[in-house]
Amino acid sequence: MAEVATGVRAYVTLMKPGVLILLQITALCAVLIHDAQIWRETGDWNLFHTGQVIIVVIIGGMLTAGGANAINMWYDRDIDPGMKRTINRPVPAGTVSPNQALWFGISISVLGVAWFMAMTNAVTAFWAGFSILFYVFIYTMWLKRTSTQNIVIGGIAGATPPLIGWAAATPATELSITNPFFLGEPLPWLMFALIFLWTPPHFWALALYRSSEYEKVGVPMMPWVKGPERTLLEMKVYALLLIGIAAMPWLRNEAVGNEGGLIWTIIAFSLGFWYFQTVLRIDPKEEFDEKGRLPTALRSFKASLYYLALMFIGLVITALNTWAAIIFLAMLGGNLARTMTKKDDVETTTLS
Repeated sequence: MAEVATGVRAYVTLMKPGVLILLQITALCAVLIHDAQIWRETGDWNLFHTGQVIIVVIIGGMLTAGGANAINMWYDRDIDPGMKRTINRPVPAGTVSPNQALWFGISISVLGVAWFMAMTNAVTAFWAGFSILFYVFIYTMWLKRTSTQNIVIGGIAGATPPLIGWAAATPATELSITNPFFLGEPLPWLMFALIFLWTPPHFWALALYRSSEYEKVGVPMMPWVKGPERTLLEMKVYALLLIGIAAMPWLRNEAVGNEGGLIWTIIAFSLGFWYFQTVLRIDPKEEFDEKGRLPTALRSFKASLYYLALMFIGLVITALNTWAAIIFLAMLGGNLARTMTKKDDVETTTLS
């Protein structure tokens, strides 16, 4: 269990900083990919402007996503005391009152949307506001306690950072608030799809060995409602769909040419296959470790974090330079081959 946070640290904890970091990485990658493609097409890159956009996205993303997370903790104050991983959160621990958590979350959420509106454009502000409302009302207040598909549909909110980053990097004259779904090209939506498909197998890997806690507090997570076998089946389907991402035209455009598109396809397929085999190895009947975890499920969970990070890193590198992408692929291939040959240690499917 995490230690109880007090003072300013308690409010930072309300924002779920670990989750924020992962979300912001995907948003920043979208900014870099957007500007890298323009650079390869025109030969001109305003690095100062890119840096400005990155800073704006970091601040706005921390405020909006952090605010939504704080409201989530306020709403879940009745079930958090019943779960080991959440019992020491600020609200159940008593270091922040429910009202303080709620108003803190609302305040920084509104501030974040206003920040995006003032510093970028209306489309960026729209997607930031959409992610807050979807996470709070659709996921937290409705789906989380009523449907086994809670984490699937709720994953829409967590998949929006690339849309926010891409919109922030795009000149306002090229966007229209009357059609915020049009972002110039399909690439940001394919990044959205990647995170959306990644979320269920990533989260269910943990839920497989925490199902009793969710059952205790009445949250209908797939493992205890439908059983581990059904959960694993659906995890495999989503992991296969992630392999299918490789077939999508992520970077097959004039900016990178056919060579860059081919390299990206190989990177995406290799990472997808590597992650898929960690899902295949999950054994719900194995013994728990000393911390009450399923070793193979924990292994897949850790691998999922590396998978997402490496997919976005590979996408950025491919957008920058084809030869750099080839070097990245060569280094990646050696690492993946090494990890796939080791099965016993819980740490072996993480990349060094």
